[in-house]
Amino acid sequence: MRPGERPLDRPSRVAPDLRAAGPTVLRMVVGAQLRRYREAAGISTEAAGYEIRGSHSKISRMELGRVGFKERDVADLLTLYGVTGPGVRETLLELAEHANTPGWWQAYGDVVPGWFEPYLGLEQGAVLVRVYEIHDVPALLQTPEYARALIGARHPDASKEEIERRVELRMERRRVFERRDPLKLWAVLDEAVVRRAIGGPATMRAQIEHLIAMAEQPNVTVQVMPFASGGHAGESGPVTLLRFAEPELPDVVYLEQLTGALYPDRTADIARYRDALNRLGVQAEPPSRTPDFLRSVLGR
Repeated sequence: MRPGERPLDRPSRVAPDLRAAGPTVLRMVVGAQLRRYREAAGISTEAAGYEIRGSHSKISRMELGRVGFKERDVADLLTLYGVTGPGVRETLLELAEHANTPGWWQAYGDVVPGWFEPYLGLEQGAVLVRVYEIHDVPALLQTPEYARALIGARHPDASKEEIERRVELRMERRRVFERRDPLKLWAVLDEAVVRRAIGGPATMRAQIEHLIAMAEQPNVTVQVMPFASGGHAGESGPVTLLRFAEPELPDVVYLEQLTGALYPDRTADIARYRDALNRLGVQAEPPSRTPDFLRSVLGR
């Protein structure tokens, strides 16, 4: 192995933990590792692409985890990069194989647009999700009734069956709270989120009561940004930031739009969004005030 190479630490122990992260995160891990090996070997993306009968853009997509992997391609690249140790090769090839396994959410392909599917994989593999929301309760904190009313309003032409499929998917996403190491969620909500009566008074009351209950969970932090706070760091709109257990993976910023999503990936941009979320956490009501604030909303 060449100097400067960084193999997966303890491959026999890492692989099972990584498999639990889901295919999207696995692709990112395998891609990041391949990039490290390529850079350590001093090989260009053009040369690597030629080796596997592809282009430099294919190598870039592989290293970003945006495509699946062919076992032969991974094996050929490892040989090109001088990675010959059987333990490291076998581990990476095994991870690449599991990265091609369909995620559970693919069963909902009839109601999941292609641009949203990558986010579902990232959410399921994250250890921390930070979100600032100005319109709606974040999906992971929604009750079925609230989700049903919201989806119905957003998709007025959808059939009842389609709406129920979308609600079912949204409820399935909450399984991240049932893992052995449950997802940590930190949500800052604009006051408008809890004032806007989605689905009517009864639905909204149940939703706010659910927020109060979730805010009491040790892995969930909920804060409210009151109207009285005036201008603040979140005026540019909703933002979601995801963090992963694997140290080689950077934070991912997700900006959802009406018919698509953006993933700013420049290090400086990610740092700016992270800083904005930090400032929102300081400017919003402290988490200890959340239950009382939400109960005051219920009282009105």
